[in-house]
Amino acid sequence: MNDKIVMPVWTFGLFIVVMNTTMFNVSIPSIIQDIGVSAVLGSWIVSSYSIGYALSTVIYSRLSDVLPIRRLVAVGLLILGLSSVIGILATNFQTLLLARIAQSAGSGAMAGLGLVLASRYIPYERRGRTISMISAGSAMAFGLGPIVGGLISEYIGWNGLFAVTCIVLVLLPILLRLLPKEEPKPFRFDLVGAVLTVVNAAALLIAVTHRSVIWLIAGLLSIILHAWHLKQAKETFINPQLLSKPTYLKLLLVGFSILVMNLGNLFLMPLALANLFDKTPLVIGFMIAPGAVLSAFLTRFFGRWIDQYGNLRFLILGHGLLASVLILFRFELGASPLVILIGYLFFSPAASATLASLNNETSRILPAELIGSGMGFMQLIQFFGGSLSVAVCGLLLEFHKKYSLMHAYEYVYGVLIAVSICSLCMLFWYSLSGKRQAQASRG
Repeated sequence: MNDKIVMPVWTFGLFIVVMNTTMFNVSIPSIIQDIGVSAVLGSWIVSSYSIGYALSTVIYSRLSDVLPIRRLVAVGLLILGLSSVIGILATNFQTLLLARIAQSAGSGAMAGLGLVLASRYIPYERRGRTISMISAGSAMAFGLGPIVGGLISEYIGWNGLFAVTCIVLVLLPILLRLLPKEEPKPFRFDLVGAVLTVVNAAALLIAVTHRSVIWLIAGLLSIILHAWHLKQAKETFINPQLLSKPTYLKLLLVGFSILVMNLGNLFLMPLALANLFDKTPLVIGFMIAPGAVLSAFLTRFFGRWIDQYGNLRFLILGHGLLASVLILFRFELGASPLVILIGYLFFSPAASATLASLNNETSRILPAELIGSGMGFMQLIQFFGGSLSVAVCGLLLEFHKKYSLMHAYEYVYGVLIAVSICSLCMLFWYSLSGKRQAQASRG
């Protein structure tokens, strides 16, 4: 596989997919007005895609252990592209929601299989550059999504947003020509385990996003049932070997924390710019975009440095920068909108480098037979952390707003700082465990 051609094409496809998660946010008010639904129903246009995206990511990753990546990519991009065509023609809420759910079912192919492809076919000494490229593409998509969404919604209409994801139909024949050919392996698909994984994540995400005790109880009961299933079944969707690896579990917690910080901050910055400084959605997008663009520009250096100096150094350095920016926002958020612009110029590259280092380290510690399931489960946990962070930040803001708006932001950023410190402690624990294992093996 010629990774110098394949991975940039793949990163562009992933950029389109990730941007599809954010560019709809700014269009929700106009969608609600045009199709005449409540704000609660309108929120499902975003949350249904987020939940489906997270779940389909782990499903495609798990299937890559036994099915050819080319076949999975073909299925995923066809579903994504055709559902986008349906979205362009949508005129009512039911059709629109169906298109978004179908989009999420296809979008996980790009997110889930990119890291598998890099881990399987790119040598470890060059893998950091590729994973950095993927992480930077995602970061840039998060930053540019609101701008693209605002421009298209304002000048074309919200149906035009679906035209952006139709681009994947152009990329599909290119990827099918470039991707390596693989032979499928015999396997027994754990349908019960897959369904339980979907129910676990979906129930907990719905419980948090919609503040539902009933869904929380359902999620906890499904986790208990899933744990019983893992003990009883021979071949399970979530490979139990992953859960027996302490090093992998520590990295899972770090990945969860990184997305809590990243998406929590991405949720808070636009609100602060709008509520404290009266900035419009388009201006907010342009103030966040420079950090995302800088992150993408630095990707070539991040990958080279990660390959040269190792993952742990960048994980610790990145955490330090993330914590520093969160502390700055905690104490100086209300001083000027320039504080947010300048702070995100450091935060976004740090988040990209940290995620790239984490994913590269995860691919290093996993044996070849666990790459697909391990990387997929890592992404599911990361995305769950981000979704949980957005919901919890919203709840905390609402609760503390009765004191003052500025006090509410200070409190929530204080929580994110605490998360960064806990994650950094976990990293030091992971590092010490690795050193002890190395000394034991030498002894």
